[in-house]
Amino acid sequence: MDKSGGKKFILYFFVTVAIILILVSALVAYVDPFFHYHKPLNGFPYIVDNQLSQNPGMAVHMDYDSCIIGSSMTVNFHTDDFNELMGLNTLKLSYSGAYPRDDYNILSIVFDKDTYARKNNDMKAVFLGLDIPTLTAETDEIKYELPMYLYDKNPVNDVKYLWNKDVLLEYILKPVIQRKPSNMSEIYASWWTEDYYNLQYVMHGYEAPEPVDEEMDKELLIPKTKENLEVNILPFVKENPDTVFYVFFPPYSILYWNNVITENHLEATLNQYMFAARELLQYDNVRLFYFQNMEDVVTDLNNYADYTHYNPRINRFMTECFADGSYEIKSEEEFETELSKMRKIIENFDFEELFSKEY
Repeated sequence: MDKSGGKKFILYFFVTVAIILILVSALVAYVDPFFHYHKPLNGFPYIVDNQLSQNPGMAVHMDYDSCIIGSSMTVNFHTDDFNELMGLNTLKLSYSGAYPRDDYNILSIVFDKDTYARKNNDMKAVFLGLDIPTLTAETDEIKYELPMYLYDKNPVNDVKYLWNKDVLLEYILKPVIQRKPSNMSEIYASWWTEDYYNLQYVMHGYEAPEPVDEEMDKELLIPKTKENLEVNILPFVKENPDTVFYVFFPPYSILYWNNVITENHLEATLNQYMFAARELLQYDNVRLFYFQNMEDVVTDLNNYADYTHYNPRINRFMTECFADGSYEIKSEEEFETELSKMRKIIENFDFEELFSKEY
């Protein structure tokens, strides 16, 4: 091959590569499986199973007037239930294992007034599952590294999305072939089937923590809890007085409280709950719900797949409570009473009998 032929080959090669990249970019941008540029196309069978990558685009471009925020404690809500019971067009934006900063990151997008969603929708409600143990995390700590090219507004780094093999194969070609779109009401739901919610399965997988002899100082958890609320949660409450924040403490099983007792921080934990409730109840647009002292639920491990994750039918029940006000806390005094009930449930539960059996 002469020099002229070699130059032509190189030119043709780069032109071909450029054309392929342009076509791939155009296809990804047109279908936009992560909703980075626009709302879903009518008729395309989108697969929605990637919280880290798909939540920010959905928060910007979907039509919704309320959203579900929180950890895996929130993934089994069905948004259709919120429509049926409360007349809300709800979008699920959960992050499994979410820390308060994860809630902050997605709420920053939800309440960004320059986004499509905020220009076209009034945000009527936020349903926030608040996991007390995570309120002791660092205020900038997140559970998983985020694909920042999907969160920032820098178009240059979008090449990581537009030229992404997994996006092309798993989120464009695969759904075209399978034609099995995600049910948007049920996205991110846990993989456990009904068979996994039983006492034997829970106890088989449960490992109690190492006992701690010295009791935790009752006030130890408060400073970091206060900081996380002030930095990551309360700014959205204060800045959006017309949005109702349904904040709820998820109903962990009695085994969660066994961990608390074994690690010797029951008083510190109850004090932490009281402090968080006191802070939240200061705001007229917060409705606080406490589900942990539903004795028939939390003491029956047949309602759980592990020591914290509950059957989806409990998510349906909590939605009914949001609608009718059951288990709502309206004052500090009322919450003190509910925590006293929780203490009695813990004290009266026969842990010795539970652990004496073979599973």
